[in-house]
Amino acid sequence: MGLPKGRQSMFSARRPQRRSPFHEIDLVLWGIPLAMTFLAGILIASTQRQAEFADWYQHWITGGVGLVLAALLSRVPLERLRALLLPIYGFTVVSLISVRLIGTYALGAQRWINIGGFHVQPSEFAKLGAILLLAGVLSRYPIERPVDLIRPTGVFLIPWTLVFLEPNLGTSLVFAAVLLVMMFWAGMPLGWVVLLLSPLVAAILAGTLPPALVIWVPLMGLIAYRSLPWRWIGVAITLAVQGLFAAITPYLWMHGLKAYQRDRLVLFLDPSKDPLGGGYHLLQSKIGIGSGGLWGTGLMHGQLTKLRFIPEQHTDFIFSALGEELGFVGAMLLLLGFGVLMWRLLQIAGKARTDFESLVVIGVGAMVLFQVVVNINMTIGLGPVTGIPLPWMSYGRSSLLVNFLALGLCASVNRHSRHQQSHW
Repeated sequence: MGLPKGRQSMFSARRPQRRSPFHEIDLVLWGIPLAMTFLAGILIASTQRQAEFADWYQHWITGGVGLVLAALLSRVPLERLRALLLPIYGFTVVSLISVRLIGTYALGAQRWINIGGFHVQPSEFAKLGAILLLAGVLSRYPIERPVDLIRPTGVFLIPWTLVFLEPNLGTSLVFAAVLLVMMFWAGMPLGWVVLLLSPLVAAILAGTLPPALVIWVPLMGLIAYRSLPWRWIGVAITLAVQGLFAAITPYLWMHGLKAYQRDRLVLFLDPSKDPLGGGYHLLQSKIGIGSGGLWGTGLMHGQLTKLRFIPEQHTDFIFSALGEELGFVGAMLLLLGFGVLMWRLLQIAGKARTDFESLVVIGVGAMVLFQVVVNINMTIGLGPVTGIPLPWMSYGRSSLLVNFLALGLCASVNRHSRHQQSHW
């Protein structure tokens, strides 16, 4: 006979629905990085067609290991990591110090440690360690007064200094960008962000366009007057700092940077000044990207990539291989992918259960976005060569593992915030 209609509906409502084992997978959060990693393996193989070696497959192997670690990490609530923040930070600092003691030299810098035949770059992992501790600090002590900037800045100062001294200018810039974005997310007014960046601008203007300081310095004084709680004291300090950075720029330029770092910072303005030296990478990268046209030459068919006109193209200059073989359309699709991924991270940060989790996701997003902007600007000639890899695309075991671990942290926040909402 069967049950009456009312009872049938009650019974069906109580019956547990069968869910796909993939129902919790965020297609944007996981799919875009995986697609990039797969594409990068093909592009890396293309750059090694004429090489005596071929290790492009290691990018996929490292990506597979990173994916497994990220999947495991995504099941761990981030709040459990709070008790481990100080040990993680301590290990980060020790690993960076060990680079100074037992690190190996390569490409003019001491950045790697040889562990079991693998070259590990502690500065890459240090980014995650610093993000986690900074999130813990800012979630407990949000930015409400200028004095609140001391604590988070101090957290980043030690690893930043150690990374800068390797020397690793690119990664140290990533640290600075992450710090500013996370403090802004924790409540720091936009005016303070401008004031913190203003000494760098003053230094650049002092070396390139000194008359512009007549406008810039008073403008910063006005922003200080309108945004700082102690107005006239803030104006005095701001003007003094602007003048100091403008005055010491020549000394810092000559003695604070290595010769090759100075070349990287200025040659992008006119790489033809040294076409066979420091400007060679930039010139060949722009030629390769331009030769791709609208649709590109096709994967594994790029002639400039095949002939290896760009040394070490599979690392920091992988975007030039993409531009040649997939053209303008492929480059735009990659940028769209990064844009959608950043939008998804902002959504996850906004729905996070705690300030700590939200700040971790924002820190990861800032780390990825800054690297994308700097790397692509570098390869198309709009920025200096800084040695910053393109996330999930550039060859490099340490950077790829860190990107996937960062993905696992964000996936953990997303997964547990979903569970909390479903319980409500």
